[in-house]
Amino acid sequence: MQVLPSSELDLYARAVLLDPFAHYRALRDQAAAVWLPAHGMFVLSRDADVRAALADAELFCSGQGVAMNARMNEALKGGLLCSDRPRHDVLRRIVERPLAPRELAALRERITAEAELLAERVVARGTIDVASELSPHLPVAVVSDLVGLPEEGRERMLQWAAANFDCLGPDNARTEAAFPIVGEMVNYAFTQCVPDKLRPGGWAAMIWEAADRGEIDHATCPYLMNDYMGPALDTTIFALSSAIWLFARHPEQWDIIRANPALLPMAINECLRIESPIQGFSRVLTRDHDIDGVRLPAGARVIVLYGSANRDERKWPLPDAFDVTRDGAQDHLAFGLGEHRCIGNNLARLEIRAVLEALARRVKRIELHEAAWGVNNILRGLSTCRVTLH
Repeated sequence: MQVLPSSELDLYARAVLLDPFAHYRALRDQAAAVWLPAHGMFVLSRDADVRAALADAELFCSGQGVAMNARMNEALKGGLLCSDRPRHDVLRRIVERPLAPRELAALRERITAEAELLAERVVARGTIDVASELSPHLPVAVVSDLVGLPEEGRERMLQWAAANFDCLGPDNARTEAAFPIVGEMVNYAFTQCVPDKLRPGGWAAMIWEAADRGEIDHATCPYLMNDYMGPALDTTIFALSSAIWLFARHPEQWDIIRANPALLPMAINECLRIESPIQGFSRVLTRDHDIDGVRLPAGARVIVLYGSANRDERKWPLPDAFDVTRDGAQDHLAFGLGEHRCIGNNLARLEIRAVLEALARRVKRIELHEAAWGVNNILRGLSTCRVTLH
């Protein structure tokens, strides 16, 4: 009988979420797949295994949910995040239409102009909290407008998005506290995100138009609103805040970007690698599977840790070092991989680059005063990041 590599780690304890990287390293060093009795799940923490799992959506399926609790998996069943082929392909084609590179190219000028105005304001103020006064602006102002959501309720979008990710965690107090907040978002989607209240031509209206054409049933439309209201916000906000925090702590890297702004795409990839906004989701195995000598049975739920894979020393030389010239940084897994790769990754890159480019022309040095990490079952990001922009 197999003796499973096992760890008593509570991956979602507050202390672990605030500083997970030593725990990730211990998991990577222990085995390719480790059983976590605290959660009743296996965990994959090495780059090669996480990469292989994400690339094989038939074996590591999403159709039984990607959350770590049954309640959320049942609620999201059949939606984009928690579906398999062929349904997933149909839903993805509809949701990602306005996010295709050609469509985003038409938005570049608008996002750039908005980023320039934002940079002017924050630099004039000098000292700001990046987490609340800079990073949320583009995702909230631009995205909510592009989606075409009703004005009423928008002010709760950030709270809804954070709670949405908390609800993807295991059955803990944090998850339980988030469900009523997610209930508000669901109510908003069903009562406000309806054709007569949406802006014509907006992304949300396009979903209803797809239903009118018979591509999906109308009952699916409110569920797809989640893919615009949730993932499009906190992930981008946290990625931008983390980038500025990293540049504040590593002024020599900011000097490199100021001297050569063409390196920004590479730098953004490095920021995403070292501080991945989404730390991990789960999958369910459709058949027995061996990973480096560890037998995982069919039906097992497996946590797939993007945040650990992105700091795996087996893949990345000096993985904890922040280097904007790192060769191969684009190979990170912060946006996932394969058919479930984040549909909004190109929009996120566009927004982050626009802000950093605007700041690089105006700011010589970013002085860090204080920073604090938020606590979320799935997301890693700063709740506070006070800096002075010199």
